[in-house]
Amino acid sequence: MTAPSQVDYRDVLRVWREADSIPVIEHAWLYDHLMPIFGDPNGPTYEGWTLLAALAAQTRRLRLGLLVTSNRFRPPAMLAKIAATVDVISGGRLDFGIGAGSRPSHPLARREYDAHGLPFDDFGHSVGSLAEACTIIRRLWTETEPFDFHGSHHRLTGAFGNPKPVQLPYPPILIGGRSAALLRVVAEHADLWNIPGGDLADAASRSALLDRYCAEIGRDPAAITRSIHLPVSYDQPSVTRAAIAEGIDAGFGHIVLGLSTPYPADVAHWVADELIPITAV
Repeated sequence: MTAPSQVDYRDVLRVWREADSIPVIEHAWLYDHLMPIFGDPNGPTYEGWTLLAALAAQTRRLRLGLLVTSNRFRPPAMLAKIAATVDVISGGRLDFGIGAGSRPSHPLARREYDAHGLPFDDFGHSVGSLAEACTIIRRLWTETEPFDFHGSHHRLTGAFGNPKPVQLPYPPILIGGRSAALLRVVAEHADLWNIPGGDLADAASRSALLDRYCAEIGRDPAAITRSIHLPVSYDQPSVTRAAIAEGIDAGFGHIVLGLSTPYPADVAHWVADELIPITAV
């Protein structure tokens, strides 16, 4: 993962092109913020989906996505159109990452919403909106006739998506987050679930809760791939290797390694050589 903030586009492109040439690196990610959430508060931050489309056109093999799209930023029908476009550009390599949006408790969460004139409703509202958005987006990707949708949070008339995504029936849906309310949405809609690393015991307990929610609705918990985001330490790779091993032991088979800026030369090769072999042990 290369957070597209406090960094130049050419640096991100360099890392992605390098990673694209290394088969053991399977996927690459951006995040979705409109203003910095670390470093210089007035520094550069690129719009995630625009940058993802550019990187999709510059790569050939990597699966790619946003970890994760804020459902608060874009109406779901517009988001479905954007994502389908990226899936077409990439030749069917999109993993569609989405979440409810930053919690009000995040110290910088409100700033980017207020600065862009975006509403910031309470978290309960945003989780309900996310559940409806997942339904709308999936229908736009798959249905062959226009439809109406009248939900509690979204209303559409004559909704229709064309072109459809390349992937059938639709790109894998990854939902990120840890709250109990959000995990119920994951149980119903997600193909992958991602949680930030740092507290592995909490991640494991949340995974067990997701198992329970899947059982309640009659879904096989194994149908949802468990994903975890882990920060990379350039100075202490053994720390990162240990975190990867612990995550895998806890059932998280989809590992996202977060690279901090500035990116060292040949960083993707360094990741492949120093960090990824632990998965084969």
